[in-house]
Amino acid sequence: MEGRDTGSAGYDRAAKVVAAKFKAAGLTPLGEKGGWFQSVSMNETKVARAEVSIGGRPLKFLYDFTVSPAPAMPQRVEALLAYRGYCDAAALGNVTGKLVLCHGATRAGLPTAAQRDSAVKAAGGIGIITIADPGFTVEPPRWPFAYARDVSLASATRNTDSFLRLRLNADALATVIGGGHDAAKLIVKGSNGQPLPDFDPADAFRAGFTITTRALTSPNVIGFLPGTDPALADQAIVLSAHLDGYGYGTPVNGDRLYNGTLDDAAYVALLIRLAERRHGKGFRRPVIFAAWTGEEKGLLGSIAFLRAPTFPRSRIAANINLDQLRPIFPLDLLTIHALDDTSLGDDARAVAAVMGIAVQHDPEPERNLLRRSDQWNFIAAGIPATAFVFGYRPGSESERIYRQWYKSGYHKPQDDLDQRMDWKAAADFNRFFYTLVGRVADKDAPPSWKPGSALNPSNRP
Repeated sequence: MEGRDTGSAGYDRAAKVVAAKFKAAGLTPLGEKGGWFQSVSMNETKVARAEVSIGGRPLKFLYDFTVSPAPAMPQRVEALLAYRGYCDAAALGNVTGKLVLCHGATRAGLPTAAQRDSAVKAAGGIGIITIADPGFTVEPPRWPFAYARDVSLASATRNTDSFLRLRLNADALATVIGGGHDAAKLIVKGSNGQPLPDFDPADAFRAGFTITTRALTSPNVIGFLPGTDPALADQAIVLSAHLDGYGYGTPVNGDRLYNGTLDDAAYVALLIRLAERRHGKGFRRPVIFAAWTGEEKGLLGSIAFLRAPTFPRSRIAANINLDQLRPIFPLDLLTIHALDDTSLGDDARAVAAVMGIAVQHDPEPERNLLRRSDQWNFIAAGIPATAFVFGYRPGSESERIYRQWYKSGYHKPQDDLDQRMDWKAAADFNRFFYTLVGRVADKDAPPSWKPGSALNPSNRP
């Protein structure tokens, strides 16, 4: 379906296919007006074209740099540059009217992205150029970018921030700073958290941006399997995966279709398969089957559902979300998000133990995966939720395969039907999922928060 980009004709066709599959499997519609769809209105801002040069040296849009689109961003820029290492607030100095180069290092003790942004603004900078860190090997920078778009819910307050935000390919740093400093050495030091100099490159930054905006709508697809126990009718379990992908974008090895097979079409298919296996036979609790739109654009579909739910939010007991799953090596270890925060973690641990699958907390919290898919919106709303990632042991062949996929498959056209797949691992996860859903939807007690959890609404500031 042409990669199912949010708001595209391919996405709409895919949504109709999912609705038809849900219907054939015996679900009932739970969208708006008695249908299968919940329409989500959005606004898109896109950098359709960008021309950037420093001292006459050009940079290639989406290959050497990308831009964070914003409605109020300037369309023409001419400014001096300031290189300020990690852009610690105490070391920035006065950078009024300048674009500031900052290493985007993800290391404890160094400024975060939000801290860099805030510090540069406070010091008078007109924008920030973040140097993507090739040393962040747990999730290396991906070049080229598919496109430069920002999509927000139509109900969101209009962004009036004119602060310019660019992301720079580390390979292009030499082009930006010119002579006088060794760009390769700066990159190595920046990736290792070593001390960096401060300097102002001699040449000016010049840019022209072509900005386009449009309104779009894209639907969530929502089906319902009624429960069999009237006493549990107010304890619905939401099973979800995101239907959207990237669609068409910048070609990689001549291919411009970002298929999104494992991210996340395969797991919308798993929701369909579970519905088919039930043949309309309910669990004790009601189960909501949701295929979200706009996940790749900011978790927008699940936000829209929780703000205007087609099933009363007070009657939703939990969410089990499917994303970030990569069945490309054996499943003997499973990362479980919010493992010790809710009873869902206990249920997942028990099911995994019977199957001989070890479980773990997220071993790479610096990637912030818990907040990067739709389970986070349920957690933020105070609803117990969980999600999963195939785990690996350090130094193993599974780790090698996983790392390579993030270099060559993640958010790239190569996430397609011809990629490496471990079909036994995929089947093992499917069995884990079926069993977990049955356990959660049929047990006497509803999912609940652990008293000591920092995510527990009762313990939040």
